[in-house]
Amino acid sequence: MKVTVVGAGNVGATCAQVIAQKNIVKEVVLVDIKEGISEGKALDLWQTSPVNYYNTRLTGSTNDYSKTAGSEVVVITSGVPRKPGMSRDDLISINAGIVKSVTENVIKYSPKAKIIIVSNPLDVMTYAAYVTAKKPKNEVMGMAGILDTARYRAFLAEALDVSPLDIQALLMGGHGDTMVPLPRYTTVSGIPVTELIDKKTLDAIVDRTKKGGGELVNLMGTSAWYAPGSAAAQMVEAIVMDQKRIFPCCVKLEGEYGINDMFVGTPVKLGKNGVEQVIEVALNDEEKQLLHDSANAVKGVMDVLDGMNIL
Repeated sequence: MKVTVVGAGNVGATCAQVIAQKNIVKEVVLVDIKEGISEGKALDLWQTSPVNYYNTRLTGSTNDYSKTAGSEVVVITSGVPRKPGMSRDDLISINAGIVKSVTENVIKYSPKAKIIIVSNPLDVMTYAAYVTAKKPKNEVMGMAGILDTARYRAFLAEALDVSPLDIQALLMGGHGDTMVPLPRYTTVSGIPVTELIDKKTLDAIVDRTKKGGGELVNLMGTSAWYAPGSAAAQMVEAIVMDQKRIFPCCVKLEGEYGINDMFVGTPVKLGKNGVEQVIEVALNDEEKQLLHDSANAVKGVMDVLDGMNIL
């Protein structure tokens, strides 16, 4: 079984590394547009196999998608970060063009592949890939919910001084300031988190989660990569191993939660067919309003992209 990761930057290379070390596929192919980068990183990673005890082969390719043929899953991390002086529309235009081109190449050689989008702005790039791929909606999805939930759980583990392994949490909506963490669906070994932490502290953690990406950019001067790469790898594992895991992912909604034709984060079941079920949890009025506000924010960016006539 083969998995392809497009984009051999920090996020893509981390994703490839985590997938390889899980030892769940025969080959991971890294693709990048920069000459020699993917080949070099694939070779470097392959040389860790005797140390880290895995058999997964790693192959690098400079823009040669024929090497990706027959991939079961393709993770797309390609795109540019927003730079000083660059408008939101500039970022959307550039990255949508990249995602469109990559998706076309992916589908050419792996028409049955499940596609996972990591490129930003995440929700809208998932929409761009879906329109370009012309695949069933269950086969194109975005990653962000797992990353955002991981940050939320990590912050809670710190505050409660407990293992992050015991924390289960749910987060919905778009990837960014409008995301909707759901404390009512957050537990520690089955105990509602609201019984273990005061509201002021919990609200501060929710706010920190929403700004989690920005916090890292302020610290490092660049976007995160360990957590995003690992989160995408976890989705790959759920699909190739047919694990039926329940994760928050960005998917196309068609009436669920009263939302139509928008790409929004929601809990789904991930298995060999990609998104095998969109799970509708009971939301109270406040949570519903927050989710719809988040979806409308995503829709606004989708409309901007539609107006560019790129897709």
